[in-house]
Amino acid sequence: MKRGLMVLLLTVLVAGLCVPAVFAQAAGTVKGYVKDMEGKPIAGAVVQYVSTETGRKYQLKTNNKGEFFSLGIAPGKYTVTLLRDGQELFHYNGVPVTLDEQQNVLNIDLQKEAANAGKGQGISQEQMKAQQEQKEKVQKEQLTVKSLNEKLAAARAAMQGGTPEQAVQAMTEATQIDPNRDLIWFTLGDAYSAQARKTEATDRAAAKPLYEQAVTAYQKAIAIKPTADYYNNLAQAQARTGQTEQALQSYNQAAQLDPTRAAMFYFNLGAVLTNTGKVDEAIEAFKKAIAADPNRAESYYWLGVNMIGKATLKGDKMVAPEGTAEAFNKYLELQPTGQFAEPAKQMLSSIGASVETTYGKKKATKSK
Repeated sequence: MKRGLMVLLLTVLVAGLCVPAVFAQAAGTVKGYVKDMEGKPIAGAVVQYVSTETGRKYQLKTNNKGEFFSLGIAPGKYTVTLLRDGQELFHYNGVPVTLDEQQNVLNIDLQKEAANAGKGQGISQEQMKAQQEQKEKVQKEQLTVKSLNEKLAAARAAMQGGTPEQAVQAMTEATQIDPNRDLIWFTLGDAYSAQARKTEATDRAAAKPLYEQAVTAYQKAIAIKPTADYYNNLAQAQARTGQTEQALQSYNQAAQLDPTRAAMFYFNLGAVLTNTGKVDEAIEAFKKAIAADPNRAESYYWLGVNMIGKATLKGDKMVAPEGTAEAFNKYLELQPTGQFAEPAKQMLSSIGASVETTYGKKKATKSK
């Protein structure tokens, strides 16, 4: 069919993604063993960690081999006390817990401690310096994470409140705090995209530079950590700036990185191709979406829309490519009362096809 024979008003919604904007607080892992004065494991003892900064207490029980282990210990300095039957056997002051598991091994050997006490041995200056440097590193990281989480929370509240320009400001400040976090750049890209959509309602030309800023932010996130979500949102922004080929590449990359959601990414790819008039490519994209998820009804509908766009006229009859009617009927089978149900029926009528689905019908059984 010539393009002038039918004009289809197309609005394909592209699925956006939102990654929860929060960083996990840092925590350490401690482990070790306990031996008595004869060098034998002490089973059932308690190794108690008490923070010298917050007073928080962790009590770890030794197993039959005298071993203890725990996750989720907040970094800092601790007083560590070995207890058996409620009685103190030994203790250490100023024991550091860091993010490095290898530095958090504490082996309590009462035989060796007694020998060391006799020799007057203690911690070296080099060890004290290393512990202090590690502590300062942990404290700096905690302050950075706290600041970034505050900026992320402010950006999220601004976008929810309809002021994405404030979200852009908050996330721009976050990139100045630490430019090496992929989530920061990704959220900045989302903020620019939200501001662009808001601007687009009144000034389409002014929205384009904002989408371009979003593209740049998403690309920086991907440079740090490429994920399917980042590529999906990058593709959306690229499509809005007219970078169609780049958007297609980004959607394909997203599908390769996360095949479990390939149907969504290929559907979004088909949407971009449909809206830019690339019918043949759109047909292939929607076929890929269907192959990835045969139960996604909208893929069949938009497949049919693109296929009917290739229909030809024979006399006064419209002849659509093979498979067009099947696509619309499959949509109606999956979504008999869906939002595209009536348009699907109208398009079937326009090509002289009837509604033929098996939705809700039982297959006839053959008599023996």
